[in-house]
Amino acid sequence: MSPKSRLYTLVKAWKNKPFHEVRDACGDPWLGLSSQALEEHQSWSKRQAISHEPIFNRKGTKLTGSLFRPLLVASDMQLLRLFMEGLDTVSYWYRSGRFIPGILPMPTHALASSSYVDAMSELILNSRLPVGLVAIGIQSVPDSATVDACKEGLLRLRRLGVLLHCLNFCGSAEELHWITDMQLEGVHIDMSTLREHNLASDALSQLRQSPYSPTQIYAANIGLVQDLKNASTLIADHAYGGLMMAPVSRHQMLQINDSRIAKAIFSLHPHQHPNQNGDK
Repeated sequence: MSPKSRLYTLVKAWKNKPFHEVRDACGDPWLGLSSQALEEHQSWSKRQAISHEPIFNRKGTKLTGSLFRPLLVASDMQLLRLFMEGLDTVSYWYRSGRFIPGILPMPTHALASSSYVDAMSELILNSRLPVGLVAIGIQSVPDSATVDACKEGLLRLRRLGVLLHCLNFCGSAEELHWITDMQLEGVHIDMSTLREHNLASDALSQLRQSPYSPTQIYAANIGLVQDLKNASTLIADHAYGGLMMAPVSRHQMLQINDSRIAKAIFSLHPHQHPNQNGDK
């Protein structure tokens, strides 16, 4: 056997090992991790679905993360299978030498379920990823009936080094209390909603009330040049949306060149300096 063949065999065996361990740890059929589901997962992974939305810093000069979009619309039976796919993608980037944090959205009812949290914890531990590369995107503030269970589940995940983000922030007092109480690392503001309904300035000021706050602001769903201007006004830390870059496959994410991104985004703004003919 040639050295190249041995290397391929070793890499393939190492990559497949986590899936067998996860199946043994939390393979209850109702959680969506049956043998058939795992086989479907592996074939789905090979198709390189266009499902990873790149996130950049506000100026577009640096790739800062990725939002795994399939989890936004996943059914309960798909949640853990897609969560595993998201973790596998972050691992793939990490093994390829790129430190690209992945934001994996999850509904609050799953975060309030000890069964789901147990399985998610097994998957995270089994991924062996460094602290800071995995973030949970909380899709809505939990109601009074599930708030305690959801908080307990999130704290368990945080102890594993997982970051916590609030998606779809609207500026309500309930959201602000939740963000402050949990000290969330990220808050995502939909810029298309901001265009139609101005977010209260006091809500934004409370998000940044302390320079030592761990919370960073993400300008989401940027589709117009005006959204970029609004993100600058908000002093957002990160930005993403169709105007920045459309979703890509996990392999395409590795090909993103920061300098090319900046050049493309800056070309959207009017030139401030005259050309050789003296025209602007």
